[in-house]
Amino acid sequence: MNTDQDVSEVEESAALQDENKGAGDDNAAPDLPVSEEEPVSQAFVDELAQQLVTAQEEAASNWDKVLRIQAELENIKRRSQKDIENAHKFALEDFAKELLTVIDSLELGLQAVAESSPEIAKIREGNELTLKQFQSVFSKFNIETIDPAGEKFDPEQHQAMAMQENADVEPNTVVTVFQKGYLLNGRILRPAMVVVAKAVSSEVEENEENEENEENEGNEENDNSD
Repeated sequence: MNTDQDVSEVEESAALQDENKGAGDDNAAPDLPVSEEEPVSQAFVDELAQQLVTAQEEAASNWDKVLRIQAELENIKRRSQKDIENAHKFALEDFAKELLTVIDSLELGLQAVAESSPEIAKIREGNELTLKQFQSVFSKFNIETIDPAGEKFDPEQHQAMAMQENADVEPNTVVTVFQKGYLLNGRILRPAMVVVAKAVSSEVEENEENEENEENEGNEENDNSD
């Protein structure tokens, strides 16, 4: 009986030792992996450098596009503002052109009236007042008259209907105005129709002869120098 009891006690003692050993293993710190830094390859560095260069080039290209778009927007803005200003300035252009024929008729009527009877004088006075009112309205809306008699011919504002020999004025001088011209805010509504002076035939021939003589003298001097 004592032997069995001793064996049982030994087994229980061994079991307790195993349990304590297991508990001790559980409380022990776990083994941590050893960290080792892997060396960075040169190929990886070169790849990153290339990506940086590409990104910088794309950024520069995009910035250039932004500047171009901004400049184009500014140009569009300026053109739009100019179109709006022109629309305000020249909104009356077609209407003003229609009124020119009315003024032409009044002026022709005044020129045609030659009689000095009281009745005709009243009509003439009424027409003159009407014409002054038209001119006042035109001035209010920046419509200017082009009446270039005695001035140099200007192809931008005058339309030559004929050339006329005239020894009393310089060539290209306006000697007669068939029809006055008009400007609206500095832009041509209608050019003035005019007759332009030119040199008389004798003067033309004399000038040609003088030019020919001067040319011959120049050729003689060149021959003598040779």
